[in-house]
Formats: sequence, structure tokens, C-alpha cells
Amino acid sequence: MRIEYLTKNYTATEKLKDIVSKKVNRLDKFFEDDTKVKVMLKQSNDVCTLELTIFVDNGVLRSEVSGDNMYNNIDIALPKLEKQIIKHHKKLADKSKKFRAAELTDAYAAPAAEQEKTGVVRTKTYQLIPMTVEDAVEELELIGHSFYVFENTETDRVNVLYRRNDGNYGLIDARTSV
Repeated sequence: MRIEYLTKNYTATEKLKDIVSKKVNRLDKFFEDDTKVKVMLKQSNDVCTLELTIFVDNGVLRSEVSGDNMYNNIDIALPKLEKQIIKHHKKLADKSKKFRAAELTDAYAAPAAEQEKTGVVRTKTYQLIPMTVEDAVEELELIGHSFYVFENTETDRVNVLYRRNDGNYGLIDARTSV
């Protein structure tokens, strides 16, 4: 695997890079040797965040963990990635030539088969209300949800306003393909 290290407000020691490389290379059994893995190490205040991103042909596998120390974060992030790989191994095998589906033996695939299939369990119908983004922020605050769907009066398109993890808001502007 080709491992690329990126840092933000954090200085990675060679010891940490060696440990991360050694542990990430355990995922070699699932992917070809030229698979790219991006390791982002960042720190804000006293919180260390580790992001592992694996790029396969038509997809991305990602795990993000925050904690007080990078060494603990790697031990939490890798099992998350392995669970994603095992859970989605059929999709990965269909989409990617870099994925080694044969390496997933019955021992790995059995826990994934035991998991229940997820699906749509509830459908809501709702009248889109034309409003500005500022009005949508107020509505979102009033209802206390994490997102709000509305028709933007400025663009006459459907928008989704959502609350980000940092407390700010994000706006998705839905467009139809041309």
C-alpha cells in the first residue's frame, strides 16, 4: 500500500509513522499493493484527530477518530475500517479491481452476513416552503433537527440546510443534471 502522510498543527514522529505504517499494512490482505492510503494527523487544542482514507477505483473508505493521543487513535480507527471492508466487501469487489475479494474467507464474511439489512423504514411527505437561507436557519433552530429541506427563494431550487459538527451550518443546493 502507498501511504501518504498529511499533518495539520501536528508533528508526526518517525516512531508514530512506523507504527501507523505497520498497522495500516495489515490491510494489504484486502487490497492490491498500489492502493493509496491517506493518513491525516491533526491537532486542535488538546484533541488529536487521525483520519484514514483508502482510495479504491470508484470509492473511498474512511475512518476518523479523535482522542487525546494518536497511538490510541490508530488502534480505534483500523478496526472501524476493517468492519467497513467486511460489511461492504461485495460492493467493493464489484466496483474495484484493486480489492481482493478472494482474501475474505468465510470467517470474515460470516459476521457481515449476520447483520440485518437496512432499508427505508419510514416515508414522510412534506410541502416545500419557499424561504431564504436565513429563514431556514431559524426554522432549523426552532424544530431542533440536524437538517432542514426547503425551496430557496433566491434560486428557486431545493436546498438542504444542515448543522455541521463544528456548530456552523452547511447548505446543499440540489440541481438536476443537464
